[in-house]
This record gives sequence, structure tokens and C-alpha cells, in this order.
Amino acid sequence: MGQRVLVVDDDPTVSDVVRRYLEREGFAVRLAGDGPSALDAYAQERPDLLVLDLMLPGIDGLEVCRRLRERDRDLPIIMLTALGEESDRVLGLEIGADDYVTKPFSPRELVLRVQSVLRRTSPAPPQVAELVDGDLRVDVARRTASLHELELALTVREFDLLAFLMRNPGRVLRRAELLQQVWGWTFGDQSTVTVHIRRLREKVEDNPAEPKRILTVWGVGYRYEYA
Repeated sequence: MGQRVLVVDDDPTVSDVVRRYLEREGFAVRLAGDGPSALDAYAQERPDLLVLDLMLPGIDGLEVCRRLRERDRDLPIIMLTALGEESDRVLGLEIGADDYVTKPFSPRELVLRVQSVLRRTSPAPPQVAELVDGDLRVDVARRTASLHELELALTVREFDLLAFLMRNPGRVLRRAELLQQVWGWTFGDQSTVTVHIRRLREKVEDNPAEPKRILTVWGVGYRYEYA
């Protein structure tokens, strides 16, 4: 049996199409049609990845994402959103969604996003076992990070972004490059990077409003500076 994907959408036609495309690629797929069913399905058998529609009956997708992220910070979550839901899409990223796909979408594009996220969840053996910047320590092998000896609650994407930044100190990294190297996207909304950078600063900077580690290079991107 392949990796397990839980697809949560109240439109049975969308769910069935997504299921068939994922199963064709070897995934084991379970479906849920509303928020409470999604939480029950997660409790019964933790999936390897969650595809979550924003608009759901019972409990909406944002609240499902929030509750699951409180229980499981490592669960990869791809959110499905409608074109006019930009503010909700940003909020979804802020509360822990790793990626999003905008409706209407190509089922093949969604499969590629699923594969990309799962590849980064199980990376190849790293060349450097640990990255250290003063009191900030990133154990690449164990995929854990700590600051002042307290473990940080990082999502999969936040961890990947932090590790990539720390591996490339002093380099100005454009948002498009970060999208490609960290997300595996050759195209996409670069505000995704902005949201994740802001979340990272809140976790690794003593004063996120005046960052010392993750610096903005205005009009270009970001640069990581070791203490």
C-alpha cells in the first residue's frame, strides 16, 4: 500500500476525480465530506498528507487545519481554495497549511504538489547533520530545531525553509528561487514565501520587527546572517 492521503471536500465529484488521479500514482486515498468527518478520519488513521478544502460543512477548513496543526505539526497540509478567497488563503498559510491549490485546478497539478510535499517530508540524507547559529540549533537528521534550548514548533515547510536559509548564509535569495528550491514550484504566488518568512521570524528572532537573522533585501528577497 502506498502513502496515505486524506482528501476532504464536500463535492463528491471533485473528491472522486482527485481520488482516481492519486490512486493511479500509487497513493492510498481516504475521503471525507465535512470537517467533523475529517477530524474523525485523522484520529482513526493518521494520513501521510491532507488535501483540505477551505469551504466545508460542519467545521470549515481553516478550523480543521488549526485543530490538526495543534495536534500534529508535521502533518503536510495542502489547502484547496477558490479564486476569491485570497485573505482566507493567507490565513490558512499562517495557521499551518504548507501549500495551496486554487479552484478550479488540474488534478494532475494537485498530484504533482502532493508528490513534491511528500518528497520534502522524507528528504535524502543530509550532508550536514546540524546547523548552529548561536542559541539556534537545527538538527537536520532528526528534523528538529531549538532556540535557547527550547524546541521550536515548526511545520514541515518552515523547517525546510529555515534549513535552506541557514545552508546559504550571506546569499540574497529571491522569492522565486525559494519557491523553486523549498516548495518545488516553478511557478506560484510568491506571497507564500512572504507569509512563511514572517512566521519563521516570529519563532527564531528575539524581535521579529527588527530581525537579525532573516533579513529583507527590499525589492529582491531575503538573506540569512549568522550571529
